[in-house]
Amino acid sequence: MNSQFKKGVLELCVLCALSQKDCYGYELVETISENIQISEGTIYPLLRKLVKEEYCTTYLKESQEGPPRKYYTLTELGVETKNKLIKEWYEFIDGVEGILSKVK
Repeated sequence: MNSQFKKGVLELCVLCALSQKDCYGYELVETISENIQISEGTIYPLLRKLVKEEYCTTYLKESQEGPPRKYYTLTELGVETKNKLIKEWYEFIDGVEGILSKVK
């Protein structure tokens, strides 16, 4: 898949994943990679940005496999932003489909 396509929707994918449950970084990579191939190097800068913009917050949780993990959880602003981005996504899809339907 074109990397520019992925880059444009990754924030939406992360917000949607976090709306299902709190996750740590690698868990988000695994979840999203079930549908879109991404790497850890892509997700962590985005997570820092989402925390800075106050779309999510973090907390530490003990792990049986090693040191405590940093979990990410959506804030109310994050939920509102996710809903706004979903609406914009479907409007975008409709626009693209309208163009593509004329190319057949």
